[in-house]
Amino acid sequence: VKDTAAMAGEQLQVLSALDAAKTQWYHFTAIIVAGMGFFTDAYDLFCISLVTKLLGRIYYHVEGAPKPGTLPPNVSAAVNGVAFCGTLSGQLFFGWLGDKLGRKRVYGMTLMLMVIASVASGLSFGDTPKSVIATLCFFRFWLGFGIGGDYPLSATIMSEYANKKTRGAFIAAVFAMQGFGILVGGAVAILLSASFKAAFPAPPYEDNPIGSTVPQADFMWRMVLMFGAFPAALTYYWRMKMPETARYTALVAKDAKQAAKDMSKVLQVELEVEEEKVIGKRNADHQFGLFSKQFLRRHGLHLVGTTTTWFLLDIAFYSQNLFQKDIFSAIGWIPPPQTMNALQEVYKISRAQTLIALCSTVPGYWFTVFFIDRIGRFAIQLMGFFFMTVFMFAIAIPYDHWTRKDNRIGFVVIYSLTFFFANFGPNATTFVVPAEIFPARLRSTCHGISAASGKAGAIVGAFGFLYAAQPKDPAKRDAGYPAGIGVRYSLIMLGCVNFLGMLFTLLVPESKGKSLEEMSKENAEEEE
Repeated sequence: VKDTAAMAGEQLQVLSALDAAKTQWYHFTAIIVAGMGFFTDAYDLFCISLVTKLLGRIYYHVEGAPKPGTLPPNVSAAVNGVAFCGTLSGQLFFGWLGDKLGRKRVYGMTLMLMVIASVASGLSFGDTPKSVIATLCFFRFWLGFGIGGDYPLSATIMSEYANKKTRGAFIAAVFAMQGFGILVGGAVAILLSASFKAAFPAPPYEDNPIGSTVPQADFMWRMVLMFGAFPAALTYYWRMKMPETARYTALVAKDAKQAAKDMSKVLQVELEVEEEKVIGKRNADHQFGLFSKQFLRRHGLHLVGTTTTWFLLDIAFYSQNLFQKDIFSAIGWIPPPQTMNALQEVYKISRAQTLIALCSTVPGYWFTVFFIDRIGRFAIQLMGFFFMTVFMFAIAIPYDHWTRKDNRIGFVVIYSLTFFFANFGPNATTFVVPAEIFPARLRSTCHGISAASGKAGAIVGAFGFLYAAQPKDPAKRDAGYPAGIGVRYSLIMLGCVNFLGMLFTLLVPESKGKSLEEMSKENAEEEE
């Protein structure tokens, strides 16, 4: 028995080979193939805000109203919220399935689901507002479900493929594919709205309410939504060719032979097979489950840390959509809706959002990729939450000062910095850390739980604050919403949320430069 325990103490050669591997071409293909879900996720989230504006004009036009039609609060919440609910369920379900069946087998399913649902969300049955919105919501739920599955699987696959020196950068790079999704979404929306606008000129809303929305605009939003399926469909073939990760094969499926075979293909080196060591592992392996006392003792606080930080971050992160429209109108990037026709509005909004993304969101991701293995996850997360807290308060406390015309540039700079530090900060690290600190057979489940907790935060951020931010003055409120506490108090609350995030970050361990087995103590002997 003594031998087996000693053997379990060493790491399998396959795994140490992966840990020590130089950065190779397969790492980069893995980033692109694994990042496709995030590409689709960001693309879809970006585009839906444009689409809802257009849907309001097409399907909710009110005769004789001074302003163009908008989606009623419940409809708007449904269109946006149903995808979040789908994502949350997908994260839990596929996270669990990824540990049950293996990462690879589940990986093709999530992608197919995303492709089919993306295409279907552009095809609606019937032409009444009700039927269009109902089918859109139905397929957006399933799109979310597929995207949700991609969260735990992509993170786990990438962390299990990567070497220990640059693992953080690789997982963060998968997440940074969101940046490309945003930019491609922006580009597609700008190109389509510009070409439709040129082909079908229309007067602004105030001159001709009906004529300002050309019938062809109904095709435009469908094309934008359906285009999201293309990049994902293209990577399906490579996803199917990726072998199962060695860590799953060796540590969960207990087949070292297969693991060595798969990885010698990937790493292009000969790895000898170590049957006997795995047998040793089999005996010494601690098979505690998610709900066991042992898990609670070893990883309980870690799981609390990863779920709460992700929850708190997403409240702040997804509340940004609330302020975006105020900000753009404040800077004068987007004129009042009644002065534009429908396609013009889509063009102007997508241009503004792409600009903000280009300047603050996207660089934040790549800063994380660059620094995460140098200064570590913990430092980035703590620093990110700290600056988010500072900047939120800097906007909130002198809020009236920022709303004046002369100060609006300062307002935009601080606003951009808040979201730069979200991405060069907790938005990226909360995704990386859960993929590194849990044992292999629970890794994708725990990542799914953390991610789902984040999506719950997103729901609070996107809807709770949508209602909270409504001003007391009925004239200034969005049509159909009850009175809230106003933007300023909402921002103060968000500042406090970020501060809490900073505190809960203290529960999360640093995984920089350590092997996955060292983090989860999988090759340590059972401590009695």
